[in-house]
Amino acid sequence: MPPTSRPLRKLGFLTIGLFDEADPRRGHESTLEIIELGERLGFDSAWLRHRHLQYGISSPVAVMAAASQRTSRIELGTAVIPLGWENPLRLAEDLATVDILSGGRINPGVSVGPPMHFEQVKEALYPDTAEAEDFSYGRVRRLLDFVRGKSATDFSGVEGFEVFSDKVQPHSPGLGQRLWYGGGSLSSARWAGEHGMNFLTSSVVKAEATDGPEFDFAEIQLSHIRAFRAAHPDGENARVSQGLVVIPTDSASPDQRARYEEYAAKRTPRTTSPQGPARLLFAPDLVGTSDEIAERLHAHAAFREVDEVAFALPFTFGHEDYVQILTDMATKLGPALGWHSNG
Repeated sequence: MPPTSRPLRKLGFLTIGLFDEADPRRGHESTLEIIELGERLGFDSAWLRHRHLQYGISSPVAVMAAASQRTSRIELGTAVIPLGWENPLRLAEDLATVDILSGGRINPGVSVGPPMHFEQVKEALYPDTAEAEDFSYGRVRRLLDFVRGKSATDFSGVEGFEVFSDKVQPHSPGLGQRLWYGGGSLSSARWAGEHGMNFLTSSVVKAEATDGPEFDFAEIQLSHIRAFRAAHPDGENARVSQGLVVIPTDSASPDQRARYEEYAAKRTPRTTSPQGPARLLFAPDLVGTSDEIAERLHAHAAFREVDEVAFALPFTFGHEDYVQILTDMATKLGPALGWHSNG
């Protein structure tokens, strides 16, 4: 088995946090229990997907706040908050507050672009300003400035009995260096690097080249990682986390293995060629024993360039499935990749 060029230093996982519309508390409680389990197993980080007007986590900052009070060591991230739904100043206040409550363990990941199904939601989301909203990288720039302590207003001082600050309060030192950009294109990778962010790369990239019959997911992702680091002030030391869908089966029951393999098989056709106008290319889900998955990852050109991962849990499995998958990740797959628990 060929060694990775960067030994795996941080092992994380990503969950969407599904719930039943009739009983949303149960689903959120399951997510919190999974994060608690992750800490006990020694994972370095737990990441939350973000879903609006769906039956998944719509408020990951609130869930991170709850998780921060039930854990003490594991880092908590978002992958990712779509900023088209957010006011950057208000989000900066919430993120800093939760970061302070957590003891400096928050890793906010964000992305830009118009909200999904914008034509259908714009009247509810921005009834008076939809056509004027800026969904470009400028929205991230505003968040970065507020989190990093730049002035939000030219007013400060005492007015009556109240004291006002010209900067977002509370300010959480170090949070500005723990902001991540979730990107799948060369332009987003370069922008994140130029602005000193960390880079989240997932199981989806854009196949932007129009020539050639072959599309290699790993090579495209590798080009993004290298472009990011080339643009980043920290160069080769700039942080990148990879988020493939990984399902180890070491301790899985026969029924679980069958369901996992069926899940991956249904999603495989989308991995063979770019999908839709955006030419999205999806990575195959990795299902198998930890040794089998480790061998495939060691052969993955982009994986060899990273020392942090946030393996994505499949969307529609049950709580007991996630317990089995996480346990195998921490006790079998992580060590097979050279990771050692710091828990």
